Amino acid sequence: MRLGTLLIHDVREILRDDPEQVRELLEEIHPEDIADLVAELDADEAAQLLERMPSREAADIFERLDDDEQGELAVLMPPASVAQIASEMAADERADFFSVLPEALGDEVLEHLDEVDHEAAQEVRDIEKWPETSAAHLMTTEYVTVAVTATVEDAIAAVRKEAMLESDAPVYNVYATSSDHRLLGIASLRQLISSEAHEKFADVMRTNIISVPPDMDQEEVARRMAKYDLNAMPVMDEKNVLLGIITIDDVIDVLAAEQTEDVQKIGGIAPLEVSYFKTSFVSLVQKRVVWLIVLFLGGFFTETALRHFDPVFQAVVGASYYVPLLISAGGNSGSQSSTLVIRGLAVGEIQLGHWWRILAREAGMGLVLGLILGAIGFMKVMAFGTMSTAFAATVGLTLVGICMTGCTVGSMLPIGLKRIGLDPATSSTPFIASLVDVCGILVFVHVAKIILRSVIAAHGAGH
Repeated sequence: MRLGTLLIHDVREILRDDPEQVRELLEEIHPEDIADLVAELDADEAAQLLERMPSREAADIFERLDDDEQGELAVLMPPASVAQIASEMAADERADFFSVLPEALGDEVLEHLDEVDHEAAQEVRDIEKWPETSAAHLMTTEYVTVAVTATVEDAIAAVRKEAMLESDAPVYNVYATSSDHRLLGIASLRQLISSEAHEKFADVMRTNIISVPPDMDQEEVARRMAKYDLNAMPVMDEKNVLLGIITIDDVIDVLAAEQTEDVQKIGGIAPLEVSYFKTSFVSLVQKRVVWLIVLFLGGFFTETALRHFDPVFQAVVGASYYVPLLISAGGNSGSQSSTLVIRGLAVGEIQLGHWWRILAREAGMGLVLGLILGAIGFMKVMAFGTMSTAFAATVGLTLVGICMTGCTVGSMLPIGLKRIGLDPATSSTPFIASLVDVCGILVFVHVAKIILRSVIAAHGAGH
């Protein structure tokens, strides 16, 4: 059980009887646990609790709340109080917070913030110029810089000075900048601590700087940081001016959010803006019904194909028992291929130019998987003893064709969507399954027409 759940009764009593004492109750509790507590309280109670907390502590709690929770609480609190809390937040967290506020409230809070901390307000304006999913929106302007002429001792002193400001921003590196703020070099804390105090910073710093431009998409930022195994990455403009840094904790949040969105899309659901339980019943219906309607209408093609080839199914005794089994194998193999390619595209393992290699690989994979399933299907039909060898061969060869179709379609569709600028995750598992169902029927019918030609012809003559 979470600590917030255990304390909620006591906090509600204190807020009702003596609100000023709530600070004393919570002073030894970690901000993450208090954030859990705030999430458990009613919105009015949570707003009252935050108003009673010192702005520094309230900011620590506020930063740990979901975006929708921040927006809900800000509406219930005086704009001046919200501005005080915002002034204590990290620059990137502050910018994210303002992006979830209604425009009118955001402008009012920003005016109050201008009075409390003009520099913080200007940082919000600077970051808000960039797209919400860009590198600039992830960056913080809290970092340690020194002149390139500084010594190691000077750099360590600058780190100590930053720590004395009671900033919660993690310090991984010290950055050497010129008078016009161009980034010249980077030295990690490890490098500084292991160097002699009198050494020149320029002698220990690294000049091969891995950075990102401010307009780079956040997913690409996350991939680059993971590729180079970095805890922090500078954001620089075309003139190499240091605009800010992106830290690993922000990238983890991005990866979690993007992965959640992709998983929901793969399941055939429009991405949820808030958590499952905070999404209203009506909104959940809206998020799910569109894809269900699309997939249901797509099922009409399966029904049309079955109706069109009805004479074949009537002629081939037992076909109706095996067709659902056959087409499900195609949907399953297609979904496997689609999932692998979508994930490969997401993490940068697969590029659009790799399509021909993937096509060849998945066609071969479909052949091998189809032969395995085909052999099992053949033995299954023969085990009953009531079906002909020709029908068993039809089932076996159909499984080979269906698996090859499923693997190739499932792997090429995400690449095709990426090529035209759509999210590959849109080629969801249900969509692939519906598409391959129709292909499976076509494969079965054409194999049956070849192997069971005499049976189908005899049935046609009899009618």
